[in-house]
Amino acid sequence: MNFESFGLTDRGLRRHHNEDQFLVRDDLGLYIVADGMGGHAAGEVAADLAVREVERVIEATRNFGGDTWPEDWDPKLDLSANRLVRAITSAHRRVTAAVDGDSGLRGMGSTIVVALVDWPHQEVTLGHVGDSRAYLVREGEMMQLTADHSWVHEQVLAGLLSEDAARTHPLKNVVTRALGGAQEPVVDIGTHELKPGDQLLLCSDGLNTMLSDEEIQAVLKRGADVTRTVHQLVAEANRRGGLDNITVVLARSRT
Repeated sequence: MNFESFGLTDRGLRRHHNEDQFLVRDDLGLYIVADGMGGHAAGEVAADLAVREVERVIEATRNFGGDTWPEDWDPKLDLSANRLVRAITSAHRRVTAAVDGDSGLRGMGSTIVVALVDWPHQEVTLGHVGDSRAYLVREGEMMQLTADHSWVHEQVLAGLLSEDAARTHPLKNVVTRALGGAQEPVVDIGTHELKPGDQLLLCSDGLNTMLSDEEIQAVLKRGADVTRTVHQLVAEANRRGGLDNITVVLARSRT
């Protein structure tokens, strides 16, 4: 399967610095978006540590096979899922170790969403902690593949908030899971089939709090190349106010 990919991060119009980080590694089939928290550059540190640690673990395990699995891996998960759980858990520990070693970093953390794509076998495995998202667009229809670990999402599930109200709620940035907290977070894992023409979108909440899913989908349906499409998404989020850092990674298989 042929594919193209591109990633971009932008400070937005209201924040003084950018705490988001991303990674595009086509050779590993690895795509990451991390949204740091903590302010005073500490969030940026957490996101950068998380991205680099996930990259390190995925690269170190790229040649693992069924006969080389570590004993502590989950036999109920496949190889890609185990690699992602190991990588994201290791990222959490890397962030907490940095906090333990520097009191000035106390309070920092990061959300993360990671896609590990097996392009030849047309499959993507997703792992995430927090409210950075993954979407799949197929034949013009967009579906969210991740569920936000956030207070407002819990209120939506309970029927106490609408999706529209959640996007603008004052507590929309409160996450219930993150890398760097006192408790090791549960990593949500999912595996999805890919088909020719599919688009895989990863983003920080700076995109989806400015644009509805329908508005994001409208940009993706324009059919521009991935670089232009990503720039259009970031520009549209800024046009709507750019209240937060905006990060977008888009990978598209070709028909």
